[in-house]
Amino acid sequence: MAKRHPCERVELEFVDRAPYRFVSTVDLAITPEQLFEVLADASSWPHWASVITNVTWTSPAPRGIGTTRTVEMRGGITGDEEFLAWEPFTRMAFRFNESTTGAIAAFAEDYRVVPTPDGCHLTWIMAMKPNGVAGRLGLFTGRPVMGWMFQRFLHNLRRYTDERLREE
Repeated sequence: MAKRHPCERVELEFVDRAPYRFVSTVDLAITPEQLFEVLADASSWPHWASVITNVTWTSPAPRGIGTTRTVEMRGGITGDEEFLAWEPFTRMAFRFNESTTGAIAAFAEDYRVVPTPDGCHLTWIMAMKPNGVAGRLGLFTGRPVMGWMFQRFLHNLRRYTDERLREE
């Protein structure tokens, strides 16, 4: 098992003040309830967030603040997450408590959902604080590509939820 590096136990406000923030948005043709079904489904994440290879809930249902899960990503990176917000059909947010990479000092994501006449609007905020010079340099130089990649994930989510909706 890979060594785990502790991450700062940031709170929800970190998402709005982090040194590196990536904000992506998408309109989805599903209801907020259907979106939360997708987000709660561990097997759905690798279908739209291509960097993710596996998600494992490590807390029993029901989901809520304090719920934990482990996310495995390409490049051998694993993050142990804890949920900071779980407002069904409206908002969910989590932070990394530990990660297998030492390049991340703090990491959090926030998913904000607003109903629309045709489904819902999702705003996804990824917030990071790098660790050390290498982490800062990597985020600084990779910022444009990362912003593009994160927006692409949401386009993938729209395609995935459109297909899933047709199957239901």
